[in-house]
Order: sequence, then C-alpha cells, then structure tokens
Amino acid sequence: MRITAALLLLATTAACTTAAVPPAAVGDAAATAAIAYPQTARGDVVERQFGVAVADPYRWLENDVREDPKVREWVTAQNAVSSAYLAKLPGRESLKARLTALYDYERYGVPEKAGSRYFYMRNDGLQNQSVLYVRDGLNGTPRQLVDPNGWSQDGATALAEWVPSKDGKHLLYSIQEGGTDWRVVKVLDVATGQVLPDEVKWVKFSNLDWAKDGSGFYYSRFPEPSAGAQFQSLNEGQAVYFHKLGTNQTDDKLVFAQPDRPKLGNTAEVSDDGRWLIVTSSEGTDARYEVTLIDLQAPQSPPRRLVTGLENEWAYLGNNGTTFYWRTDKDAPRGRIVSADLSKPGFATAQLVPEDQATLGSASIVGDKIVASYLVDAKTEVRTFDMAGEQVGTVKLPGIGTAFGFSGDASDSETFFSFASFNSPGAIYRYDSKTGASSVFAEPELSFDPAQFEVEQRFYASKDGTKVPLFLVHKKGMALKNVPALLYGYGGFNAPELPRFQPKWMAWVAEGGVLAVANLRGGGEYGKAWHDAGRLLNKQNVFDDFIAAGEYLIGQGITSKQKLAIEGRSNGGVLVGAVLNQRPDLFAAALPTVGVMDMLRFDRFTAGRYWVDDYGYPNKEADFRNLYAYSPYHNIKSGVNYPPMLVTTADTDDRVVPGHSFKYIAAMQAAETGPAPHLIRIETRAGHGSGKPTDKQIEEYTDMYGFIAHHTGLKIGD
Repeated sequence: MRITAALLLLATTAACTTAAVPPAAVGDAAATAAIAYPQTARGDVVERQFGVAVADPYRWLENDVREDPKVREWVTAQNAVSSAYLAKLPGRESLKARLTALYDYERYGVPEKAGSRYFYMRNDGLQNQSVLYVRDGLNGTPRQLVDPNGWSQDGATALAEWVPSKDGKHLLYSIQEGGTDWRVVKVLDVATGQVLPDEVKWVKFSNLDWAKDGSGFYYSRFPEPSAGAQFQSLNEGQAVYFHKLGTNQTDDKLVFAQPDRPKLGNTAEVSDDGRWLIVTSSEGTDARYEVTLIDLQAPQSPPRRLVTGLENEWAYLGNNGTTFYWRTDKDAPRGRIVSADLSKPGFATAQLVPEDQATLGSASIVGDKIVASYLVDAKTEVRTFDMAGEQVGTVKLPGIGTAFGFSGDASDSETFFSFASFNSPGAIYRYDSKTGASSVFAEPELSFDPAQFEVEQRFYASKDGTKVPLFLVHKKGMALKNVPALLYGYGGFNAPELPRFQPKWMAWVAEGGVLAVANLRGGGEYGKAWHDAGRLLNKQNVFDDFIAAGEYLIGQGITSKQKLAIEGRSNGGVLVGAVLNQRPDLFAAALPTVGVMDMLRFDRFTAGRYWVDDYGYPNKEADFRNLYAYSPYHNIKSGVNYPPMLVTTADTDDRVVPGHSFKYIAAMQAAETGPAPHLIRIETRAGHGSGKPTDKQIEEYTDMYGFIAHHTGLKIGD
C-alpha cells in the first residue's frame, strides 16, 4: 500500500440572526448554571494584510503546551472548568455504560498475505490497542506477534503501519507515541517474535516497502527537527532512503531527494517484480503527482521521470515486465485505468477501463483480474475486469455500505476485504478472483441486533439547487417526528463520507436519536467536479450544503432548531465553526473537534502547508479575503447568542496543532455570545485521533455525546 497525499487530510458570510438558547428544562440546574470561565490574557497583536487590520489577541496560545508553562496553566484551568460541568451531566454513567458495551466486540483488520503466512489485526473488544496476529496457513492457529498494550501505562502508544516482507519472514512495523504523526520504525523476526536491533526515526507520512529479496526496506523521512520544535515545525525536505537489515540508520542510503523543491513529499514503493522503485511526489493534499522510476538492477543509471507537472493522479497497480498498470484521473475526472509500455520512450498510455458515471475509488490487480471499487451515490460497488479491460463480473456485497481492501498482485488470486455500514461493523471476507467466490474470514459477535436499526438515503437541495445525498440512521419503525438529531459532515480534500460503523453514533441512535450524515461538496463522492465545487473560492458551498441539510431535517419535521446538534472533525471542525458564525440560530448544540479555526495561519505549522490545495494561500490576496470571510476564529459575532458548544482537541496533536482550538474558544468565551456553555476539552497524549486508546475514546465520547444529549433533550437511559 502506498501512502498518498490523501493521508495528509485534516486519519476543512452570510447574515447572522440571534439564536434562541435551548431552555434549561432539558437538563438539571447544576449543569446549566452560569460558568466562570478562566481569564485568558489578551495580547495586542494586529497585522495588516492587504489593507486589512487583522487582530490576533490570543497568538500566545499557539505556543507548544509542552514548552510554555503559561499555555500549560491555561489548559489546566480550562479542563478544570469543563470537567466540573461535564461530570454533572444527567445520564452520564448510563451513556458510558452503553458506549462501553458497543465498543466491546471482537474486531478484525483486513489480512495481508506474505509467503504462506497471514497477518491481521485483532482487538478482543476493550483492548486499548489492537494486536497484530499471524497464522501459518489460512487455517493455521493464530499467534500473537505484536501487542502494543504494554508499551505505555496510559495505553497511548500504538502500533501504526506494518508490512511483512514478501516471504513473510520479517515484519516491518512503526510505533506511534501519544498520537503524534512521527513514527519510529522497527523490524521483527516473524518465526521467533524477536525484535531486531534495526531502528529508523523521523519518519512521517511515509510508505514502507520491502526490497523483494528481503534484504532491507525503503522509507521516507524528514530532516531531524531542532530541539523542542518537532511538534510544530513545518514538514519540508522529505527524502527516500534504503535501510539494509543489520545496519544503523546513519548508514542508510539516500535513494531519492529533491532539495531544490523542499515542499515536495516523496514516497516510494517497489514494483511487483522487484525490478523497479516507483517514487511518487506531491506538494499538497490534492492527488496531483509526479512519478519517477528507478531501476534497482542498474542503480547507477539516472532516474526516469515518467510524469512531471503535478497535474493528475497516478496510482501504480502492478506490472507485467515493462507493461505497467495505473489508476489515473488524467482526461477522466471520475477516474479510469490505463496501461503503459515503459520499454518505449516517453509515457504513452492505453486505456483499459474507461471513465464511468460512478467514481472510481481504488483498484488493484488480484491474480489475472483487476478489482475496482466504485462509489455510487456514496455507496461501494466492486467490479472485476480482465487484463484487457473487459468487465467480467462484480463482487457481491452484503448490502448498502463500504467495502475496503482487495490488496494483491498478479501472482495470487486470493485477497481479503471488509464490509461495514452505519448499523454494523460487518465482517472480513476472503475473495478469490479466479472463481469469484467470497467466504467469511472473521465475523464479530455484537451486543446488539443490526436489524433493529435502519439506514436510509435521501437527497436534498442545497442553496443553489445542487442535489446532495444524506444518510439517515435510526431505530427501525421509529416515528421521525421532532426528535433529537445529530448532523455530521466533513466536506473537503476529496474525501468521501462513506457508511461506517462508529460506536459513538450507534450509542446516539440506540438512545433514540437520529443520525444524519451529509455528503457535502468538497468531498470525493462524485469525482473531481464535486471536490472542486467545495474548495478554494467555492468553500462557501460546503457551508451552504451543511446549513441546507439542517434546514431539510427541520423542514421535514424530523427535528427542530431546539433539538439539532452538529459535529465535525478536523476539516469538519472548520465546517462547524463557520456555520456557527453564519447561522447560530439553526442549532441547539455543536461539537467542533480538532478543527482548523484560524484560516490565516494554518499553513505555518506541521502538515498545514499541504492544505493550501483545499483552502488556498493566506498570503495571496484573493485567497486571503475568502479565508478571512469564513475563518471561525475571526468571525465570532459579539452580541449574538451562540448555541452550547464543546470544543475538543489534544495537547499532542501535531496534525492540526491545538492552538487553533485554544484561540477559538478563548475568543468565544471573551465575546458576548450569550449564556450557553462554551467549553473546551483538551485530551493529553492523544494527537489528532489515530492511535487513541479505547478507554480514552469512551471517556471522550461520553463527554461529547452527553453534552449534546443534554442540550437537545435526548433522555439517556429512558
């Protein structure tokens, strides 16, 4: 599997009217009493940008909490206020018990086959971290290989990426400490379980791939940051290295670098036959790549530039000798599959699978078939093609949901995939591309019956008339009349919002709420045009789509302004912050999570520089004026009542640095925004989300969903 720019995703002015604050009757008096927020020092930072005086009074909250004692004191004070409030919410223990029960199911990851061995992740239910297992043979006895649960006392050290060598003798794996994006890479002997002395550091946003002879592996790393700056400094100068087993990292061979273009990220993968190294370079989060081919049998020969210009997506699928197969959006905004004979000069491609009305999400070569996964109105459809590009079948799926997996190569017809939906985590399936047969590899036992819950899809009109898909999840047979509802959205970075199982969502639905998930513009549900319609100068369309979803739910009588909560993570945090400024009257409660809240400074920290593909450049006037118009931090309206909100972030988030949320809540608390609670919950050693231990997830979602339940009138435990 190749790491692409998509994995760097944020795991994104209309008239305001006064909001009606939900009555205190929805909860107890202790939880609705006036809150004494901590005093936040206000600075006098004002910068003129394109003739506009931009105030940034809370700039000091950008400082790293690990380095600045004043920021650390502020975090402690804010958490003390929030914890006292959240502890008194009605039904909290009942909600925590339900969440715990929903998390307590055996779950599996999609297996990877290497040699005669099968590697896969498994969690027995409430383990803080999933454990890596191996089987010798498909029906072999499972053997625990890597258990990260003993790596730290708080369970916040996780097993991240892992790749077995082609023969299955060695395992390459990475360690994620406290939620950071940085990785430490190690090697394990599979037969003995012994960890070898090899260790590689300063790895981030990297593909990991073995040389086919197992002599070592390729990885990408950044230069070691200066002391104290590793969690905030910009990520520049990524280069590809080769590590030979049994050597020190200082001896690793530099394979590919572009020092004259430090903003380019460079990742590498080895071709199926082991002959070539394919280096993919990108500058932002867009799937716009340059591709370089390195002949591993002739390392002295110069690299061959196959694709230049950062214009299109190119995903290597496999090769047969000099015939290479690619998934691309060149001349096909919704994607197609092509081949190219690299024995010929240039890079001329021949079409195999043409563009379709459905959006091509992924593809792989499994045996003598191409397995392609499509999105049809945000639902998965999997089709199979022969190597000449003719469709020969489909993969039967259990229902409406999302399929993931299908990794493989031309030498083996066996592969695996998972299938899930909103009301079920689904199962892991084995698929044979030769026979077209699927069988269950692993299926969890659940503490609830998925048949008791219904998933339906509707479509609504946005402000400009665009038809937008909307999933609704609720108890089967439930009357959808004026009930508490949670609206979730993302809308950015070409990332589709697909059906997936989330215990927190099921807890909300099981308690009697309705879940609504909107497929906003800016995502990848309908290809490039859908993405383009919701980014850069078109970003307002995303907010309009989300607001229209809320108005649809209210207009249909499903819920009301007093019972509608909203949630968004990361880029979705921008979404929630922006729509709260634009329509605070529309919502009863809000959960902006790990959001990008200062749209004028996002590009100055860690991975933020990549996001200009979706947001634009704050130092370019047209982009600046667009960003300034919707930036959540800069557009809080004093004198307007805002609904209750619980902002959540983590002190160790080095993807979206927590200063975004710190500054936003400080400004919200300082403004005259009404009597509703405006709180922040700051987790420790949790990062942007990946690797977060199960117990911390349960605690966090108990607070978040208890908060919105309280302020929408959802009675927990009834």
